[in-house]
Amino acid sequence: MKVNWDTLSHPEWDGHHAAAAAPLQQDWAYGSCMKTLGVGVLRAFVSQDGAPVALAQFIVRRFVGGMANMALCALGPVWLQALSGADKARVYKALKQTMPLNNLRVVAVTPQEPQSSELGLSRWRRVMTGHSTVVLDLLPELEVLRAQLDGRWRYSLARAEASALTIHRVGTNAGQYRWLLDAEMLQREQRGLHGLPLHFFDLYVPSRQQPAKTMLTVRADVGRDRVAGMMFLIHGEAATYQVGWSGDVGREQNAHNLILWRAIQELRERGVRKLDLGGVNTTRSAGIARFKIGTGGQVLTCAGTFI
Repeated sequence: MKVNWDTLSHPEWDGHHAAAAAPLQQDWAYGSCMKTLGVGVLRAFVSQDGAPVALAQFIVRRFVGGMANMALCALGPVWLQALSGADKARVYKALKQTMPLNNLRVVAVTPQEPQSSELGLSRWRRVMTGHSTVVLDLLPELEVLRAQLDGRWRYSLARAEASALTIHRVGTNAGQYRWLLDAEMLQREQRGLHGLPLHFFDLYVPSRQQPAKTMLTVRADVGRDRVAGMMFLIHGEAATYQVGWSGDVGREQNAHNLILWRAIQELRERGVRKLDLGGVNTTRSAGIARFKIGTGGQVLTCAGTFI
């Protein structure tokens, strides 16, 4: 395995990332935004006998006056071809041995795949259990996607379609979607939640020449009143549900069912083939978990964090 650090060009990285429909945290633009926010970033391209094998973007944080570093590859590496567990282990070993960091360092990975004998991390120590998410394949036709909805989810969607709700695609200028982010920040304070900093969105949206390739925001209104909204970040041929808010009227009218269904249609038109609906926690947020699982997507429980 040969590892090249920070040598792949932006277009080359994007090409591999899009072909793999890879996660947001492995997107070049995500790393660039983190750099602007003052976080270190390292990008590795792994090949074998001249053939591409993996991408791995690490977020680097320095501690103890710069004397110690922690490098995290979140939801990565991105595998560019099918590998055995033994070959994955060789990739992980090469990444750790060649990482261009001085002084004391901790290297951590949180692969976007379930625990299995082919994970390739048997020699690493798991320090955190993995989160669960729902991943929706957008390649099937809309009729198929609608048919795979849970019956109650589909019933709520039909009710929303027959209601007074009107659905609007929100523009990509900060002033047009700021209200939704403000609502998100308020929700975080009230529920003790954490997420990407507000400034990240202002950096990520214009990170590509066409903002339509980085964000989709959809709003539901009743009359002149906003009642719900959802924001999706687009990264290559995949997207991640990032922000959602609904008022009392929106919840009564099942606004999020209709917003998500319209967003699925729009994302498919933009060439997105995989939608990550985000974490599910059936204990703390059972209603949200049922909503996401009800789409018919695959529940993926990641293996965890390894050092």
